[in-house]
Amino acid sequence: MTGHISGLDARMVLDSRGQPTVEVDCFVDGSLLGRAIVPSGASTGAYEALELRDGENNLYLGKGVSQAVNNVKDHLEEALVGLPVDEQRIIDEVMIELDGTPNKANLGANAMLGASMACLHAGAAFHELPLWKYVGGVAGGLMPVPMLNILNGGAHAVSNVDVQEFMVMPHGFDSFGEGLRAGVETYHALKAELKKDGLLGGIGDEGGFAPNLPANEDGLKYMVRAIEGAGYSTEEIGIALDVASTEFLKDDGYHMEGRVLSSDDMVEMYGGWLDEYPILSIEDGFGEDDWRGWAAFTKVYGHRVQTVGDDLFVTQSERLSQGIELGAANAMLVKLNQVGTVTETLEAMDLASTNNMNNVVSHRSGESEDVTIADFAVGTRAGQIKTGAPARSDRVAKYNQLLRISEDVHEYRSPFNR
Repeated sequence: MTGHISGLDARMVLDSRGQPTVEVDCFVDGSLLGRAIVPSGASTGAYEALELRDGENNLYLGKGVSQAVNNVKDHLEEALVGLPVDEQRIIDEVMIELDGTPNKANLGANAMLGASMACLHAGAAFHELPLWKYVGGVAGGLMPVPMLNILNGGAHAVSNVDVQEFMVMPHGFDSFGEGLRAGVETYHALKAELKKDGLLGGIGDEGGFAPNLPANEDGLKYMVRAIEGAGYSTEEIGIALDVASTEFLKDDGYHMEGRVLSSDDMVEMYGGWLDEYPILSIEDGFGEDDWRGWAAFTKVYGHRVQTVGDDLFVTQSERLSQGIELGAANAMLVKLNQVGTVTETLEAMDLASTNNMNNVVSHRSGESEDVTIADFAVGTRAGQIKTGAPARSDRVAKYNQLLRISEDVHEYRSPFNR
């Protein structure tokens, strides 16, 4: 075998929300060696690479991906055939040049990422390596601390809760398996607490419960009740938030709980929460263009809490460089489909870690049985992963893959254990 790409194929499949997405197959020397399914977001940042949708309302409500599928078959295959499958950077650079736009608007980030990830899987298979080891190389793997989104609000749920994700972070444990068990038990404890109060309803896109609550702070109270109800202390399990504040930022300020708050008000509110609750991480506490709010918060509270840029950085080195210069955050959320290729994702992660920032590998609200991010988190030694509640197969698949990997990778340490 020569290890050269001999073909690509693509098709439409469904994601966890019943919406179309792209699946790509990579053939090496005539054999199918790699397959990947592209995730899709619900609350998407304005600066993300373009997800190409057909826009024909009579087909999948305009969400079809036939253009992206055809771009893989008609353009990307021709460009990549003959390239060595283990030259990921070359593969991605060829696609970027072929697209020729800063945001993947011609071919679509969903077409390009599907091909990029399928080739990554094929490269690992060609070398007979597990994906995490192929990604990580000689550095070896690091099991990530899981961030389990057990209470949903915002764009992930139909409720009156503004904060999009309330997550538990089981950081005070000696192994991934122990941490995951604690997180799962806390999830079930939260279910019991909500049921006790007559608030048990549906679940959100990422498997967490989605109750109507009087105030966002009630979500924090329920998280503490769940942690303690599961028999753990808040020294062992902390809380992580994804506020997704861009979703409720208007021209006159942040609209929360019937009030309009300024950036300074938001800093003060978060400071109060940090004093009252065991919060370890706050993601997207400010809007994607509110650089001043981000920098002010990180300057005052960055020594106490992880401040994570998602919509702010969209996994792109150019935005991240601006954030580093301003001291806007101390961590970056990592979503491969925000930038559109494996190589660009790795470059942004390297830029973050070089500047003493944490990386948090993340799923999207529209997921599938694809478990790439589990291996990716371990191989890149990110140390943290967000992949939803321990419910719904699209989320559980990632946790199960991490459990398998943990049989070979024993290194596990929390960025929050001081």
